[in-house]
Amino acid sequence: MNDDDVEYDAHGMHVVHDGPRQAPPMVLIHGSGASGASWNPLVPALAAHHHVIRVDLPGCGQSPPTASYDVPVQAGRVAALLDDAGLRRVSVAGHSSGGYVATALAEQRPDLVGSLTLISTGPSVDAFLPQPLILRVMLAPPFGPFLWPRRSDAMIRKGISATLARPVDIPDDVVADLRDITYRAFRTLLRRNLAYLTERNVPERLTTLGVPVLVIFGAADPRWEPSSAHQYDAVPNARLEMLPGIGHMPLWEAPGTTGRLLLGFAATGADAPSAIPSKD
Repeated sequence: MNDDDVEYDAHGMHVVHDGPRQAPPMVLIHGSGASGASWNPLVPALAAHHHVIRVDLPGCGQSPPTASYDVPVQAGRVAALLDDAGLRRVSVAGHSSGGYVATALAEQRPDLVGSLTLISTGPSVDAFLPQPLILRVMLAPPFGPFLWPRRSDAMIRKGISATLARPVDIPDDVVADLRDITYRAFRTLLRRNLAYLTERNVPERLTTLGVPVLVIFGAADPRWEPSSAHQYDAVPNARLEMLPGIGHMPLWEAPGTTGRLLLGFAATGADAPSAIPSKD
């Protein structure tokens, strides 16, 4: 296999490969309602050093809906993909609820995960902040089911912007992916993510795994209480990086910094020093 981009479908997911296939592997898992395209700003830098594998989880992006959106089931799909490729000790990064899938993957198959990066992944149910009005209206009855299929691109962009702390040009392909996900699939994803988090919070799950963990959190995240990121301090082999002035989407709001942190951590693990520069 050459180093050109490769796209295909496997285990109910659309999969994209970037970078040299002989390079150390890195798996990127998106958050609820997003897709592998949400990682686009980071891919060029990451693919210069890694075999980057991005998935569209079922019901998201170019992947069809599925019967089960349970987090452990999603993790099992990613595990099957890595088994097919014969990959082990992979650097795995998850954004937002993608961090739950990444954590579940490490729980199920510790042989597959060499290190774990959680970006804007809320640690526990009590860390969840009241959501902006536009998100509450679009996501909850009675208006949600009526408004969802009628959302304009401008409305979708406004909803995304409510999760940010600085102005960002939101890519058209990200808007298109969010427009295509069904209301039922999105609501089910949110419920299953909440069930996973309610059953046991993320720091407790990580404590027993022994895998090196990097947590990247925006200090101005409007979805999760930023100070809750310190719940991860209780995890052995974990390092926390707070990004000043950044909201829920460090992938877009601070791609340079986020990419450097990912690369540094993948190269040297939990003992790596902070790679945050004075400005992005």
